[in-house]
Amino acid sequence: MSILTVEKLTHGFGGREIFDNVSFRLLKGEHIGFIGANGEGKSTFMNIITGKLMPDAGKVMWSKRVRVGYLDQHTALEKGMTIKDVLEGAFKYLFDLEAEINDIYMKLAEVSEDEMTKMLEEAGTLQEILDQNDFYNIESKINEVAKGLGVLDIGLDKDVSDLSGGQRTKILLTKLLLEKPDILLLDEPTNYLDEVHIDWLKRYLQEYENAFILISHDIPFLNDVINIVYHIDNQALNRYVGSYDEFMQVYEMKKSQLESAYKKQQQEIAELKDFVARNKARVSTRNMAMSRQKKLDKMDKIELAAEKPKPEFNFKYSKTPGKTLFEARDLVIGYDEPLSKPLNLVIERGQKIAITGANGIGKTTLLRSLMGDLNPLSGEVELGSNMDIGYFKQEIKEKNNNTCIDEIWNEFQSFTQYEVRAALAKCGLTTDHIESKVYVLSGGEQAKVRLCKIINRESNILMLDEPTNHLDQEAKNELKRALKEYKGTVILICHEPEFYKDIVTEIWDAETFTTKLV
Repeated sequence: MSILTVEKLTHGFGGREIFDNVSFRLLKGEHIGFIGANGEGKSTFMNIITGKLMPDAGKVMWSKRVRVGYLDQHTALEKGMTIKDVLEGAFKYLFDLEAEINDIYMKLAEVSEDEMTKMLEEAGTLQEILDQNDFYNIESKINEVAKGLGVLDIGLDKDVSDLSGGQRTKILLTKLLLEKPDILLLDEPTNYLDEVHIDWLKRYLQEYENAFILISHDIPFLNDVINIVYHIDNQALNRYVGSYDEFMQVYEMKKSQLESAYKKQQQEIAELKDFVARNKARVSTRNMAMSRQKKLDKMDKIELAAEKPKPEFNFKYSKTPGKTLFEARDLVIGYDEPLSKPLNLVIERGQKIAITGANGIGKTTLLRSLMGDLNPLSGEVELGSNMDIGYFKQEIKEKNNNTCIDEIWNEFQSFTQYEVRAALAKCGLTTDHIESKVYVLSGGEQAKVRLCKIINRESNILMLDEPTNHLDQEAKNELKRALKEYKGTVILICHEPEFYKDIVTEIWDAETFTTKLV
């Protein structure tokens, strides 16, 4: 039985077509991976099927009484609410039933015996619903899922207005899983989760009885949890059965077969055209030439999809710095309270370090403290000489109204417009992206704009905070290659071992120095 059916969907922004007459169906129990390159329209599709965006053409049909849960990172959280308040909102319908039961009992003294009997029966029915839904164990349910996703580490009494973007995502994901909808719609749920919590979510989704649609660029995660792939490419949407790796085998085979058929047909077309050109003027061969021309005119020509711009990240190396880059003495990092024990550490020229560990235990704070962007609570950091730092922030909270061209021009004012466009194109952005405002781009496209700034300025130290969040697989592979070849020092915060293990020379586990319980 189809839970969701999408027919002949067409949609675009401005002059840019995203979907062209695509169809989609979701069956009960299917675990779908919705995949495609950055900017192909994955999040747009989610917005269309949830009714947040009206398509230009086509139908979206849901089965009756289907409860849909969507991980929407733009959900408003009211100031003054605690994390616990938000999570209890997953059971609002049950709390409303409890309030209804209490209201019935309050009115019993004021009604006749017949009315009392009816009201008690109603209260009993409502009480059964509460019992069936394990209402009196809600607190333990909240604690179980909140622990699994690392929300307990943040603190259930914390005001939601004090949360970072990553923490907000964790809270919204926890609430969504507690709601147990008939279908889960998950857009990059692992982006702000560390390895432990990704493993927990993986196990949860493997055992999830209902259907879900998952957008993710985390290939190992996809392989472990999905059984169907929908691939969006060049405005088309195609369905494949199996894991991501199985999809790639079929996709590459089909692509190779199409390219082979295209070459064969192009050769046939060239031969037919040549025959027509040589023989159409001769009386003796004119009929044969006309026959060949008819064959050409009727031929169903194979077309290959236009090649997308491939990202090319080449970090420019500046002058050689001093041997010691950062030396921390009894450094204690944090904001209102310490996040670390006193740290004594040295980072030298040429080291490539991955900093790992759970979210919220001080990895980003350590990076900012080393750079001097954040004052330590105690201790000191001595910086080396001739240091040129390229810094990639984990998240940018402010809405960026600049166009991509202006964003780069503001940083590199000596560039010509041609040079600005060429720099953005090298990062894998099309003309449509380049002329768009930054805030309308997908997360992956915005990350490419930010990387564009770093690769066009000389550096000898790269400090990268979760650079792979939102990047598609092609961009990740290119970034990995560029970091392996980079001659300078790299300090990298990352939760993807398959990305960093071939780049770094050593791994620092932040859980060894944090003061937070994990």
